[in-house]
Amino acid sequence: MNERVKGKKVLITGASSGIGQYLAIHVARCGGTPIMVARSRDRLKIIAEKIESAFGIEAFWYEADLTNDADWKDVIDQICYTHGTLDALINNAGMAVFDYVSEAKWQDIDRMLSLNVKSLFRSTHQLLPHFIQRGSGHIVNIASQAGKIATPKSAVYAATKHAVIGFTNALRMEVEGSGVYVTSVNLGPVRTNFFQQADPSGNYERAVNRIMLEPNKVAMTVVDHLFKKQREINLPGWMDSGSKVYQLAPVLMEKAMQSQFNKK
Repeated sequence: MNERVKGKKVLITGASSGIGQYLAIHVARCGGTPIMVARSRDRLKIIAEKIESAFGIEAFWYEADLTNDADWKDVIDQICYTHGTLDALINNAGMAVFDYVSEAKWQDIDRMLSLNVKSLFRSTHQLLPHFIQRGSGHIVNIASQAGKIATPKSAVYAATKHAVIGFTNALRMEVEGSGVYVTSVNLGPVRTNFFQQADPSGNYERAVNRIMLEPNKVAMTVVDHLFKKQREINLPGWMDSGSKVYQLAPVLMEKAMQSQFNKK
C-alpha cells in the first residue's frame, strides 16, 4: 500500500479498460482520488461506481476523444476548473495497428501519432506549469519496450513510443530540482484488448501469450511508485536487459532475434 497516494488527485488517461482501469482502482485502494478519461462513458461510469462501492472513494470521469486536440484541451481545462489542484498525471492512453509501412493506412498512422504522442504532449504541456508552480507533482508516461527495440510491422508504433521515451527523459532533466517527478513505464506485451486492434488476426497475441504481463500487476507496480523519484519502470526485467544488449550490438541482436522480431 502506497501511503503517499492517500488524499492525492490522479488524472489517468485511457482509463476505461486494461491498465488504465486498474490504475484507477489501485489509486483508490491507496486512498487517492482517480480522475478518469476515455472515450467510453459507459465503461467509465461502471468503473467509477465499482470504485465507490469497494473503497468509498468518489472516482470522477470525463468522456474525451484524445485524438481530437481541441476536445482534449477543453476537457483538461474543465478538469482543472472543477478539481483545482491535481497531484499526478498518468498518460496511459495508447493504441497500435501492426502493419508494414508500405501497406499501412494513413488514417491508422495519424491516429497513432495523435493518441500516443500528441495527446500526451498536450496534457503534459497544460499541467506541467501547474505542478512546477506548486513545487510538487508526478508525471508518468506509459511507453513501451518497443520504444527501445523496434520490430517489423511496428515502425510507426515504435516511433511513437521512442518519442515518448525521449520526451520523458528530456522533461525529467528540465524539471530537476522543481519537486516534480517524471517517470517512463516501458512495458512488454500486456494481456489487454490492445491487440484486438493492433493485430486482429490474433497471431501475435498467440505467439507472445506465455510472456504477457498482467495489467493488474502492472498497474499495482506503477501506483506503488507514485510520488517517488523513479527514472523508469521496466517490465518484464529480462526484456529490459535485452534492450540494453540491443543498444550495444543492434546488428547482432537483429540477426539473432530475427524470427522473434517477425512474429507479428
